[in-house]
Amino acid sequence: MAKTLSMNEIRSRAARFARDWKDEPGDERQQAQSFVRDLLGVYGITETRAAFYEKRVKRSSTGSRGYIDALIPGLALIEMKSAGKDLAAAEQQALDYIDDLPDPEVPRWVITSDFRRFRLLDLRSETGTVPLEFELSELREQADKLAFLAGYGERTFGSKAQESASIKAAKLMASLYEALEGSGYDDHEASVFLVRTLFALYADDAGLWDRDLFLEFLETRTAEDGSDLGPQLSLLYQVMGREPGRRQSNLDELIARFPYVNGGVFEEPLSIPSFDAGMRKRLTDAAMFNWSAISPAIFGSLFQAVKDKTARRELGEHYTTETNIMKVIGPMFLDELRQRFTDGYHDTAKLKKLRADMSRMRFLDPACGCGNFLVVGYRQMRALDLEVLLRIQELSGETARTMFFTEEHLAVKLSSFHGIELEEWPAQIAATALHLVEHQANQAMELALGAAPDSLPLDKIKSIVVGNALRIDWADVVEPSADLYVMGNPPFIGHKTKATAQRDDLRVVWGAQFDGYLDYVTGWFKKAADFLGDRGGHFAFVSTNSIVQGQPVPALFRPLIDAGWRVAFAHRTFAWTSEAPSAAAVHCVVTGFDRITKGRPAVLFDYDEPRGEPHRVPVTEQINGYLHDAPNVYVDTREKPLADLPVASFGTMPADGGNLLIDEDAHAIAIADPIAAKYVRPFLGAKELVQGKSRWCLWLEDLDPSDLRHSAFLRERVEGCREWRSAQTPTGDAYKLRLTPHLFRPNSKRPTSNYVCVPRHVSEARTFFPVAYLEPESISGDANFTIADPEGLAFAVLSSSAFLAWQKAVGGRIKSDLRFSSTLTWNTFPLPTLSDEQRAAVIAGGQAVLDARALHPERSLADHYNPLAMAPDLLRAHRQLDAAIDKALGLRGTATEDSRLRALFTNYQQLITAGELAMPAKPARQRRARAAS
Repeated sequence: MAKTLSMNEIRSRAARFARDWKDEPGDERQQAQSFVRDLLGVYGITETRAAFYEKRVKRSSTGSRGYIDALIPGLALIEMKSAGKDLAAAEQQALDYIDDLPDPEVPRWVITSDFRRFRLLDLRSETGTVPLEFELSELREQADKLAFLAGYGERTFGSKAQESASIKAAKLMASLYEALEGSGYDDHEASVFLVRTLFALYADDAGLWDRDLFLEFLETRTAEDGSDLGPQLSLLYQVMGREPGRRQSNLDELIARFPYVNGGVFEEPLSIPSFDAGMRKRLTDAAMFNWSAISPAIFGSLFQAVKDKTARRELGEHYTTETNIMKVIGPMFLDELRQRFTDGYHDTAKLKKLRADMSRMRFLDPACGCGNFLVVGYRQMRALDLEVLLRIQELSGETARTMFFTEEHLAVKLSSFHGIELEEWPAQIAATALHLVEHQANQAMELALGAAPDSLPLDKIKSIVVGNALRIDWADVVEPSADLYVMGNPPFIGHKTKATAQRDDLRVVWGAQFDGYLDYVTGWFKKAADFLGDRGGHFAFVSTNSIVQGQPVPALFRPLIDAGWRVAFAHRTFAWTSEAPSAAAVHCVVTGFDRITKGRPAVLFDYDEPRGEPHRVPVTEQINGYLHDAPNVYVDTREKPLADLPVASFGTMPADGGNLLIDEDAHAIAIADPIAAKYVRPFLGAKELVQGKSRWCLWLEDLDPSDLRHSAFLRERVEGCREWRSAQTPTGDAYKLRLTPHLFRPNSKRPTSNYVCVPRHVSEARTFFPVAYLEPESISGDANFTIADPEGLAFAVLSSSAFLAWQKAVGGRIKSDLRFSSTLTWNTFPLPTLSDEQRAAVIAGGQAVLDARALHPERSLADHYNPLAMAPDLLRAHRQLDAAIDKALGLRGTATEDSRLRALFTNYQQLITAGELAMPAKPARQRRARAAS
């Protein structure tokens, strides 16, 4: 039974082929098919079934009929011309033919030849479609350029072509699963069956056995109506799980050609599925696809979705891109290893030491899902190991034959990669994906060195464990050590959406340190830290950005930092999404920890916008829990402002069922009523405040009761409010207010002087926090905060870049929008005590902002603070204000967001150290109890 030929064997055959054909006349009519058969034989394709010869098609340019000299469906088209003919014209003819081929048969490669020269065109190249040409006499040296014919995959990964191929492959598997599901086949057995079929489809194109052997089996050993497909597949899969010495001697000769696979893939006995003609066609269509083009990492996460009806409809829209995975494994270990390779490039001893250190590394993904972190990590490590081996070979003069190769001699072994997954289906996919990527890595090694470990039979993967990662002992999966790297992408479940079982998981992991504000993902951080303990090691996880914002920060980071861990690297907020146009983005961060304090500076990445590219941010001190280069401080909520600033409180809640609020139509009626008109006041909810919408309310605090008798409008509105409140839940506030239906909900903190009106939520795109300075006659609803501010100091502080930086760093968010909090961001803002001069300068800066706005009274706050269209005079006013605030913070020169935050965190820390910070109004235990309730 055949396997992929080694590159040494291919080059030997190529040299012989070139010698045999160099003196032939090169006649297209007489010799084309013989030439092509011999060429394919160089790459181990000896069965006529693998290629179609003289396939009849229609030319798209002329409509006339023609014949393709040879076609390997989904892979390559070969067009021959007589010696001396124009290969560019032959190539154009081949492209004409392709337009008439069905999708599964469309090739990636076009090979043209005139018996003396070869011309190779990659139709999926992302760097252009410039063909490669070489002479027949150069075939031995250029043999790797056609190695795809032998099943060797690409040596570049994560490409658009691979993403596209992986999405298409997953849709083919989804079609198969739908057919099995519709026939009533057991779900577990359907899962195992699909995994086996995936392996067979991939192996058919990747050189694990004769190309298209599985397709030939389907077409020649099963009936078109599908009636015997189930029993035949069951027999085939049983044979592939059995060593040759244990097989029956009278097996069908084609089935006997399949190799022993092992690895547990074909181990479990299954009941025989039933197929029909339609189901058989879906399987043969899938077999026509070129499965060697898929990325195991991308395909794995897509394959995981085929069992979910909703996910199947959205296949290709939601998967973990390799670019995002590299944000974890790059700074965690790969970047440093590559730097060591560069530093030791001319030193064999250093390179061998590098391989020895790589061989000690172990990897664990305790939320591995379909294994994409493990797959990408393994592939990247194997690729680096290959580069190191090639360089050692260059320096030492050793050849592949004198160096090794069995699996035991590799620096990077599959057995070093471990995973924990809650569900069986993704765990099966993870194990299969690791087998596939191992084969790809072996192919790359064979292609480069001419030798590699055999891919078959597989070793059974025992390192993927099914279980609840927050409940099982990780030491049963892998031994903790300083050489262990724990990584992954645990579930994105916020503290408000945790199920009871998930909350119980966190209680088990966090113990007495449990805090109800913690997201589910924090259980993995805590368990990794406890698991590695004083041994050291490294752990890094992707999470939503909520863990580095607001109240969760002290609850998560304080215990980890106090236990001796540090943030070794981090990516600030970015959009975790695929490249699909309709894919939804989750705003995430990456946070990595280690215990190293010397010789390995912390690495921090930021983004100009969430979907942008990362850029490195200098770290002079350390990365704190808010992912800033600043002291390790934790900002707890406070009931009163730390600085000499007025209190912020919610606006006034109407609780009226819409009866005391007035839209534009009702406003005209109210103003026309002389009695009602004197009670009409401007009302500002969130939209009215920021977008400048017009809305009013009836403000009846000083209502003369007789006015109700004389104004039908007032009477109707107040009566409507009474009826609405009376119909509410008796235990609620609205019901309790039914006896005063003319009044808003009581609010003793409503400003009676000029005040600042602050929106609860602000777009992250704003370059300044948009707040309004209002007179007391304007009534703010409870969608906003209000701060009494007769002199304008609070307005100036809120309008400064320093406060916006503090809000972004410390405050919580709704998705990516900023969420203002009186207790967390306003009351904790560490504005130093201002001298009279500084206070006057800050207030003057705020007044300059108001004056600049007044030049354009028709503009809303949204218009004023459109980051693409801020008025120059308003921008100058903000710069004046920022200069005053920055000076008060002790900053000199041009300040940045990072420098402002460093000053703010430092000032906050100094206040704590000096004992000037009062304890939070509610002890942590009370806060936790409230959050957990």
